[in-house]
Amino acid sequence: MSDANGASGPTEPTGTDEGGGADGRRVRVVLVDDHRMFRTGVQAEIGRTDITGVEVVGEAADVDQAVSVITATRPEVVLLDVHLPGGGGVEVLRRCSPLMADAESPVRFLALSVSDAAEDVIGVIRGGARGYVTKTITGTDLVDSIFRVQDGDAVFSPRLAGFVLDAFASTDAPPVDEDLDRLTQREREVLRLIARGYAYKEIAKQLFISVKTVESHVSAVLRKLQLSNRHELTRWATARRLV
Repeated sequence: MSDANGASGPTEPTGTDEGGGADGRRVRVVLVDDHRMFRTGVQAEIGRTDITGVEVVGEAADVDQAVSVITATRPEVVLLDVHLPGGGGVEVLRRCSPLMADAESPVRFLALSVSDAAEDVIGVIRGGARGYVTKTITGTDLVDSIFRVQDGDAVFSPRLAGFVLDAFASTDAPPVDEDLDRLTQREREVLRLIARGYAYKEIAKQLFISVKTVESHVSAVLRKLQLSNRHELTRWATARRLV
């Protein structure tokens, strides 16, 4: 079901486990692209669940719609365009970082874009995407890429992997921060939200955890960083441009 802006919310469950890919696997996918015709084409190409194993559970045309649909449907994989109204794919990744960090059922992102510019590729990979493929990809290869990303693999169109390797091997890459490395991924998420001024209840809601768990994470962060309170923590995070 699409709204007037071209986005759609979660589809109703089919109520059956029949069908799927060649090995019977299934993967739930959200399509994020501001071109309705492109979304329709991708849906037609990969969304035949009984054949491909891909179930398209939602669509979105801009950043706000994307975050809303992804949060509501919790898909295994999101096909994400790089250039979107509202801040682009990188903003979607930033706002969905708690979902990516979920240890039990992470939402993984595969960039699907017409752009093959190095800065676009590097930007979304730094933002947390598991791969980047261009829109010249075939339907069969796209389905294969989706399942590989679901499994946690990194997937790139030919030559794009070189951009990422060059970027992360660059001599001007930021040095390792030993203090930050002491923190778990979840503790880093809590740290960033605290530094942005969020209350414990707001953090709990964003990360889908209890307030008591937030308090435990904050205590652990303060202990590991040898800080006394959230004000010192905010200054520490700001100095490292983590906010």
